[in-house]
Amino acid sequence: MTTRTFRITVRGTFDGLTDTHRAELLADAAEHDVLRAAFTAEGTLTYDIAARPAFVFRFSDTGEEEADILEAIERAEGAAKAWLTERGYGFKNLRSTAEDLSQARMGKRQRRAARSNGA
Repeated sequence: MTTRTFRITVRGTFDGLTDTHRAELLADAAEHDVLRAAFTAEGTLTYDIAARPAFVFRFSDTGEEEADILEAIERAEGAAKAWLTERGYGFKNLRSTAEDLSQARMGKRQRRAARSNGA
């Protein structure tokens, strides 16, 4: 069976942050800049607390069947909740989207590379 790669995005907003929490987030903002965003097994958090209270976690997971994506979403949401809770950050409005890369449409460069590798 083929291993499928899933990209999971968990979005939400910080809620009820104290001044101390806000200061911590501002101090660590450079580490969580969108330019550092990547889909990783551990998850990558991005936010711009100075602009708005929203955040995004990006996770990468794998499975063997299409239905495994639901478990991957649950793991990603659980990891995001755990990270926020461990630090005492309130949050709300969590929502997740996921993409099975085996089902993703190839871009122009990918199609060209696939043709040249098959030739």
